Amino acid sequence: MSRAAKRSPVPGPLVLDSSCWLEFFGQTDRLELFRAPILAVEQLIVPVITVYEVYKKIHRELGEDTANEAAALMQCGDVVELSLPLTLSAASNGLPLADGLIYAIAQARGATLWTQDAHFHGLPGVRYFSKT
Repeated sequence: MSRAAKRSPVPGPLVLDSSCWLEFFGQTDRLELFRAPILAVEQLIVPVITVYEVYKKIHRELGEDTANEAAALMQCGDVVELSLPLTLSAASNGLPLADGLIYAIAQARGATLWTQDAHFHGLPGVRYFSKT
């Protein structure tokens, strides 16, 4: 077994919705749900829109230094820029803008999307974590 396999208890590829990253960086009582996949950076696919959403909220609530640290960790994964094909796919999946892009990227990369957002619940390729 390789060292990477020992460090990665999370099967990949994997996309984490912004809500998961925010639990981790906000050090909430739910951060342990997302610690292993976040630290398994070799499995992570990170939509650039997720970096935007997380950076913006952390910058506003916790400050620039913490936001920069968050962005640096997120960039350890495979950051996916927007493209016309991804944008068109997102436009046709019926989800709001950012969520549609995140889901389209997960689908295009064959990744599982981890989320706490109920409107993803039941979609193919989604692992949903209810907040209730």
